[in-house]
Amino acid sequence: MGLCDEVRSACAEIAAGARSVRIDLDRLDRIAPGPEPALDPERHYLEGPPEDVATYLLTLDAINFGSGWFPTLRKRPGASGYYTVAWALADRFRAEGPWSNDELRALDAASVARVLGQEPDHELMALYATALNDLGRWLGDRSALDAVAAANGSAERLAEQLAAGMRFFDDRGFWKRAQIVPNDLALAGVAEFDDLDRLTIFADNLVPHVLRVDGVLVYDDYLAARIDRAELLEPGGEEREIRACAVHAAELIAELISVPPRVLDTWLWNRGQEPRYKAVPRHRCRTVYY
Repeated sequence: MGLCDEVRSACAEIAAGARSVRIDLDRLDRIAPGPEPALDPERHYLEGPPEDVATYLLTLDAINFGSGWFPTLRKRPGASGYYTVAWALADRFRAEGPWSNDELRALDAASVARVLGQEPDHELMALYATALNDLGRWLGDRSALDAVAAANGSAERLAEQLAAGMRFFDDRGFWKRAQIVPNDLALAGVAEFDDLDRLTIFADNLVPHVLRVDGVLVYDDYLAARIDRAELLEPGGEEREIRACAVHAAELIAELISVPPRVLDTWLWNRGQEPRYKAVPRHRCRTVYY
């Protein structure tokens, strides 16, 4: 069983035994198609040489977490927490190019904070520095495209290598960030994978939120009230049920409407940028996994 089937199996099992979250099967057909998946060319660095673009995406995806802290970040005008980070990093690449692997291994919180426009003592900056140090060690003497090539054209194999090689990617049973890397590389046109459509959705806090607002996920009153009060959830337990039910519901929806789950994920994530979804609190959990 490969990583993607492990995600499907684990999430189906959690969803079957969930106590605080359920899937409303009668709502599965309420999901309308969205635009084709694409990366934002202004807020992502996509215009450079393929090697630099691949390095940018590996660097960005190494720090593609922290949604539980995003309300405390200094955001760019009109940008979410994710886009604030992606855009600031893109501007750094445009101005100075990528960090070398040696530089990645030596980065500290203050250096990361300067690039991202944040306070150096913000807890997330130290975590980002650790993640980038890990990326530098994982790359070793390889370039980004060398590391991608080691997966031999398999998105699943690349995700497995990331999960095995860097602790913040080892999101057991979900592997959200490990799976999103090959998807991003493919969307940027710097890598091709034969099995891209085997990927599941990228289980975070926004896609489950959209499914909740659309009535596909139903939370019990206690959990719903805590989220609506903007209380932080602890990792595991209810938080794990939310993500697992989102993955399993997305698998059912994807089969129903004949679309790859990774494409469905983009439709749902983009929908979550709309005001009516932003007006409702989503679950927040301080974790390195999303």
